[in-house]
Amino acid sequence: MGEEPKADYTVLMGATTYRLMSGFAAEGEAGTAALAGMSKVVFSTTLREPLAWANTQLVTRDPVEAVREMKAKGSKPMRTIGSLTLCRSLLKASLVDRFRVVVFPVITGSSGRERIYDGYPDVALDMIKSRTFDGRIQLLEYAPTILPGPPGSTKVNS
Repeated sequence: MGEEPKADYTVLMGATTYRLMSGFAAEGEAGTAALAGMSKVVFSTTLREPLAWANTQLVTRDPVEAVREMKAKGSKPMRTIGSLTLCRSLLKASLVDRFRVVVFPVITGSSGRERIYDGYPDVALDMIKSRTFDGRIQLLEYAPTILPGPPGSTKVNS
């Protein structure tokens, strides 16, 4: 993914992801240096300012309403990193324009902590783009459409 041209977008995350990623960045973990210079918004009612990670804005109000306002104002593109609860909320509110899935060929059966899409609505995904990086890792990009019922039903929400 490092081959992808530098993009001008805001990274959205929840408190748990922020704590994890800012900790990695503070330790100099590979791959976190690029994030340091990026604009980041963390949604949390438990974190307090000032936040240690550079270029990070704390938003303590409802993330769905905040993102809806950011989109209405025409802010720069936004992406999430991790933040399963945040992603789930934004998808349910129909605020997701593209759904990117990176497939890492590893199964964390006994060490995995939660099934990643528990609590998500049923969603139809139409592939927009795909890319293989090293013969194993794939980036899949989809346009999501929330389904009103189980997959395979004929009625679709737009």
